Order: sequence, then structure tokens, then C-alpha cells
Amino acid sequence: MSTDSALVYQLHDSEPRWFAVHTRSKSEKFVQRMLDKKGIHAWVPLQRLMRRYTRSTRVVEKPLINCYVFVKIVKSEYVRVLETEHVAGFVKFSKNLVAIPEMEINLLKRITLEDGLDVVAVPGILSEGDLVEISAGNLIGLRGRIEQSEGKRRFKVSLEQLGYSLLITIDAAFLQKTSLMMTNIVH
Repeated sequence: MSTDSALVYQLHDSEPRWFAVHTRSKSEKFVQRMLDKKGIHAWVPLQRLMRRYTRSTRVVEKPLINCYVFVKIVKSEYVRVLETEHVAGFVKFSKNLVAIPEMEINLLKRITLEDGLDVVAVPGILSEGDLVEISAGNLIGLRGRIEQSEGKRRFKVSLEQLGYSLLITIDAAFLQKTSLMMTNIVH
């Protein structure tokens, strides 16, 4: 484990631990198959939902958490996961690579076993005025403030780091609550 600059990396040499991996949109099942081919234990929590169409009713499997695949890895498998097609990177919390407790993975497994349960996963509770950091996509690392809610999953975020106030609409899956306000992202 490295503790340089107060960063935490909870990868272990011999004990496999769960981590979340961020994928490109609608690539969760593909990434899981690619990781399985590499011999890396990967899991996508899928929920089975009944969908009604004009002429039929079908059961569909959708990811519980969009753009997330969970991997149970040791330190030596870290780079192999990152090298997988459609993997955007590991989900980090304040730049720390933190293992997900087995208890939380088991909870997700219990939720996904419940047929017909329509669950929407929203990262934390986001409200107007909250300070947030964009955690994925082209604007990753930018910080701003939620100005307006557009439903439960989309928010207007004010970004002021560029010397302008930009108001963008972004999906909740790409936002992470933060307590730190605007700091320069130029290192």
C-alpha cells in the first residue's frame, strides 16, 4: 500500500478486494465479458424488469448502476483491468482507491435477486447548492455547485474554474459530492 501524499490505495498483494470500475456508457456487460476472458472476477449488478411494448411484454436485464462494473482483484491485476477495452478507470473517492466492503457487495447482490424491484441508484443525495466534482467523462475533475435539479437524475451545475460561469446539465452518475470548493486543477 502506498501512503504517499496522504493518498490511500487499498490494493493488496494476495487478498482479493472489491473495487468499482467506471465504463463507457452501455458497456457494462461487454467489460464484464472481457474481464472474465482475462480471468479477472468481474460482476455487474443487473436488475430484471418487466417492460411493456405495444405488442408484447418482455423481461429485460439492466445494470443497477450505470457505467459500473465491480471487480475483485489483487494488486497485480490492477493494470490488466485498466487495459480492458471500454474501461474508463477505477472509481476513486477524493483521489483514493478505496476497496468496497464485502458487506456492501452482498447487499447489492440481494437487491438484484429481488425480481421486479425497480431500483434507481443515485450517487449520494444531491441537492441545490451542493458542491460537486465531475467524476467521469471529458470534464472529469472540474468542480462546481448544483444550481438546479432537473428531476432525480439530472442537474444543472455551475462551473467557475475557467474564469467564466458555465451552466451545464449533467447526469447524477457523473457527479460526486465534495466539501472542497473551487481549486485550480492545473498541477
